[in-house]
Amino acid sequence: MSKYLENLNDEVREYFRILSNEFPEWLLEYIETPEMERISKIALGCGKDYTNVFNTRYWYSNLDHSVGVALIIWNFTHDKKQTIAGLLHDIAAPVFKHVIDFLNGDHERQESTEEKTTEIIENSKQIMALLKRDNITLDEVNDYKLYPIADNDTPQLSADRFEYNFSTGLIFHRVWNLDDIKECYNNITIVKNENGINELAFKDLSVCEKYISIVSKLWPTWITNAEKTTMQFLADMVKAMYDRKFITLEDLYTLSEEEIINRIRNCKDNYLSETFKMFQEATQVFDSHVFVKDKHCVSIKAKRRYIIPLVQNGENAERVYNLSRSAKKDIDNYLSFETTKYSYFDFDFNPNEQKKLWKI
Repeated sequence: MSKYLENLNDEVREYFRILSNEFPEWLLEYIETPEMERISKIALGCGKDYTNVFNTRYWYSNLDHSVGVALIIWNFTHDKKQTIAGLLHDIAAPVFKHVIDFLNGDHERQESTEEKTTEIIENSKQIMALLKRDNITLDEVNDYKLYPIADNDTPQLSADRFEYNFSTGLIFHRVWNLDDIKECYNNITIVKNENGINELAFKDLSVCEKYISIVSKLWPTWITNAEKTTMQFLADMVKAMYDRKFITLEDLYTLSEEEIINRIRNCKDNYLSETFKMFQEATQVFDSHVFVKDKHCVSIKAKRRYIIPLVQNGENAERVYNLSRSAKKDIDNYLSFETTKYSYFDFDFNPNEQKKLWKI
């Protein structure tokens, strides 16, 4: 057994078996390249693993997420190009993942770091050799948006969106169990959507309603003040570390999260290291309708992530929003969900008196 598969969490191993009965052996050579190994040290949770505000059940990396996406694509297409594109889609993920989008001011789209994907693949001797061996070009795998089963626009259902809705709901918030995941996943087929493009869809309305009932409990957690404030604090900390030359831009794409955290905790600036310790020990983020002075207080409008799946309806397919009152209610409740305007940690953190937009 490969090192990657051998080290999998038992629950993740069972989850992967649901996504694909067959684990394609050829995929392991891509998984075990240095560039993919790097993202095994970056958590999917965008910093939630490092503060007591959240209770993370176990480590789930961006590599695990990428493998899950690849398995979904392989299960429904058995197409190597699409599967590899899905596997490589997060190869450019920096430490703390979407935290760096927050740092770049890209709170609502969260796509600012994706441009490095081609560069990283192209500079990988091992990946390029594997692609050459498999008679696949760089342009066929460097953008998974080429393949609508792999990725498409919100609120459509794609492999990427399907995977992180399952895994984060399983690991961070426990809205899923494996039996429910299996029931919903095994009800999926591929249909033509409104635009004549392939899309994952449910075969049965009742199963789709169950899926929406469960997953809609997850969606608000991604835009809670606790989540947004945690990500903004880490973005501010990374900026402060960069400004003081304790880390470089390259470090964000070459070091592990543990290595970056160790640099923060051991840096010569006691203000940074002590504040980070308070962040790690914090157990609560506080809500407020007004700005709170002398606290790390922020106001952020974050990306809304949700799905309105298609359901087979005779010879056609239709969005569940138009077929089910219960699903429509669940979706509308999420879309109308709002947090207080401000939120804060019970400590101050303002390393620079004048903040400016800083893109990396």
